[in-house]
Amino acid sequence: MLATGFLVLAVLTVRQVVPGRGDVHEIAGHALGTTYSVKLAEPLSSSRGAAVATAIEGRLDEVDELMSTYRPDSELSRFNRHRSTRPYPLSAPTLEVFAVAQDVFERSGGAFDVTVGSLVDAWGFGPGDRSSRPSTPEVAALRSRAGSEPLALDREAGTIRKLAPDVVADLSAVAKGYAVDLVAETLVALGVSSFLVEIGGELRARGWKADGSRWRVGIERPEPAERTVHLALDLADEAIATSGDYRNFREQDGVRLAHIIDPRSGRPVPYAGASVSVVHARAAVADAWATALSVLGPEAGSAVAEREGLAALFILPGSGGYVTRATSAFRAKLGAGTLIER
Repeated sequence: MLATGFLVLAVLTVRQVVPGRGDVHEIAGHALGTTYSVKLAEPLSSSRGAAVATAIEGRLDEVDELMSTYRPDSELSRFNRHRSTRPYPLSAPTLEVFAVAQDVFERSGGAFDVTVGSLVDAWGFGPGDRSSRPSTPEVAALRSRAGSEPLALDREAGTIRKLAPDVVADLSAVAKGYAVDLVAETLVALGVSSFLVEIGGELRARGWKADGSRWRVGIERPEPAERTVHLALDLADEAIATSGDYRNFREQDGVRLAHIIDPRSGRPVPYAGASVSVVHARAAVADAWATALSVLGPEAGSAVAEREGLAALFILPGSGGYVTRATSAFRAKLGAGTLIER
């Protein structure tokens, strides 16, 4: 459900273990319907590179097998077909993603909600091929089965329960961030001390590069046709995620429909050509909050982000260019980054 909004300030390669300048090596490829890149600030022998690449691919395959909405055999798809209110056993990773989603749902006042799966499909952003807009009665009917209240998690028992049997969940707006975290944790377990993980635009960094610098990323300006860096930001053992309506949208009857569904209305958020970036210790949490703040919009979203102590940056179209709105926590992280207002 998220549009990518970050450029790693280096050239990405695909499907290779590539030695780079300053002992930065890269493992890159395709997974989860997008691309991924893992940069390592350490020398890699052929055998070491192969072992790390295999571990990364295994973790990405695990997330796909558990949380994909496009795979009928995924754990999430099986849960969505479970038309019952009996407790349903889930793997620890999927239950953790639901727990993150539930927490952001509650803290955002319902602006983030993974039970909008049927609405995502109805508006043409799911695995189906629907091209027509849903009617008002259909939207109302689908909204009646959304809302995270219809889900009850039991972390101790390892189960989730639908309070309404026809609830359909979509974890797209948090699972990619979770995959970033999972890869990062895998690298730490393998003894890698400095890396930058990027999956479809969501990133997590750790450590220092060989030249003593932090990992630097560029936050994109939300332009549909170009990829232009708006701000450069150094990451210090943290993650960053973005949500925006400027690339992933559909046009129906001359109207642009953003891919982000507002669970409160059951409709796509109004197209604005804007983006929200969130920095957090965990990519999964940043991923979910970026979507929630996009739904809330710059005014309400900024207020909620300040209340929650979130490092958030809104980039909005303005008169003759773009304007930014940063929370106090984000401004504290700027360091060498420079806001560009033009």
